[in-house]
Amino acid sequence: MGAVAVIGAGVDGWALAGARVHDAGDDASVRQAWSSLEDDVSVVLLTEEAARVLSIELTATSWPLVVVMPP
Repeated sequence: MGAVAVIGAGVDGWALAGARVHDAGDDASVRQAWSSLEDDVSVVLLTEEAARVLSIELTATSWPLVVVMPP
């Protein structure tokens, strides 16, 4: 079973659910978090801002499944 990762600002609470949290508050840290995802990550939850930063990267891949959280 694959892991779940969460990327964006203010996402620390997701660690309580067992997600791998990447608290990323700026563009560079969002991109760093995305590029450092491990191979066993199957689902990534992104804040709306993180999705905006990764718009190009998200169109270039079908892995992993990506979900954008509502504001």
